[in-house]
Amino acid sequence: MDILQGNQHANPEDFYKSLQEKLEGHHDFPEDYLFKFIIPTDQSKLTEIYKVFDGIKFTLGNRESKNGKYTACNINAFVLDANQVVKIYQEVAKIEGVILL
Repeated sequence: MDILQGNQHANPEDFYKSLQEKLEGHHDFPEDYLFKFIIPTDQSKLTEIYKVFDGIKFTLGNRESKNGKYTACNINAFVLDANQVVKIYQEVAKIEGVILL
């Protein structure tokens, strides 16, 4: 799971707990929240990410890297609370090759 690279937390549970605390302290939910991912350029990977957001109101923007090997994916989604943000990150983290920003 790429989310833990360079992170001070030894395991995903600690990371997600810390993330939820930070979200609750710095955001006024419900609100639009910007999710950012980097993925290998592959339509099937984008489709997998879009499935995670199924049923959620969102807008998106994708941009391929200069060499076309990677795609930056920005999704602005309306979320109800920090717990929903964490659950979305947890689901996207299951997709192989995705880097969560």
